[in-house]
Amino acid sequence: MADQTAPGAGQEREPAGDATALLWAQLAERRLGGWRFERRPPVPPWVAEFACEEAALVIGLDAGAEGTDAGDLSRDRELAARGWRVLRFARAEVEGNLAGVLAALAAMLGRREAR
Repeated sequence: MADQTAPGAGQEREPAGDATALLWAQLAERRLGGWRFERRPPVPPWVAEFACEEAALVIGLDAGAEGTDAGDLSRDRELAARGWRVLRFARAEVEGNLAGVLAALAAMLGRREAR
């Protein structure tokens, strides 16, 4: 079966910002309720900002306060059709209200026993 992942999957498309680093520091190593997240994993044919395969959850970070663009919405619908849940946060929200972002994620995911 041919690989259907977009070219450049797993590579940074732009330098990681503070929001990405802040959130990853809380998601790495099963720090959020025992859930395993990956950073920049391929979710063919796209690359997600963060994903938790065992919860079928993709997390996207949006650059501006204006929210998601049409391309993001189309991609989110396609991912949902494939069984993924998609949560998006503004980078400014992660940087200014990390505790609130983590609370929203924790409420959605619940706790999981570490494996």
